[in-house]
Amino acid sequence: MALKSYKEMRGIDVKPYCEDRDGMLYLNWAKCIDLLHENGAEKVYWMPIPDEKTGSSLRMTDQTFTDKSGNTNRCYETRIKVVIDADEYEMQSPVMNGSNPVKDNSMSQQRVWNSMCRSFVKCVAIHTGLGFDLWLKEEMQPFGNAIPECEEKASAAQIMTIKDLCNKHKINVEYWLKTNNSTWDTLSAANAGNMLLAIKSKYGDE
Repeated sequence: MALKSYKEMRGIDVKPYCEDRDGMLYLNWAKCIDLLHENGAEKVYWMPIPDEKTGSSLRMTDQTFTDKSGNTNRCYETRIKVVIDADEYEMQSPVMNGSNPVKDNSMSQQRVWNSMCRSFVKCVAIHTGLGFDLWLKEEMQPFGNAIPECEEKASAAQIMTIKDLCNKHKINVEYWLKTNNSTWDTLSAANAGNMLLAIKSKYGDE
């Protein structure tokens, strides 16, 4: 008995077997294997692919990054091999803390394990269709919010006032903009207003 077609597998309602985490549904890896067997698969398993340099199941970039709090971090990932009968696949995924990347000071074996389990379920969804709509919903989630309105850019008068006040009080305005991921060209009227308010609140300018 062969595994059912992609269309048939995608049509299976996996929601009754899912766990709700922060509004998103997650299919347990063990139930995923169970459902594959129930629908024709004879052999199903997955295993970590160790990093060639370290032999560890945890992969990491050589490049480090420093966040705004001064903590040093790097990108962490896992890679696994998935076997479904005669087919073999590979899947690489980031190690996450919920919807956020794991940082150096929050890495744990459990997070590595969770990353590999998540890779397995995602790999199965991509190649067999089982639970694919769960991932479709997750990938579309960032676009589910209302379409943002175009922000009005800061006026020439606002920019001139900010520059004059920063010069007056010896504020490094270029650094201030950079730390807020902004430039004079992208500065919005609202953020310019916040800058002016901050200066006036600190120095008492009118």
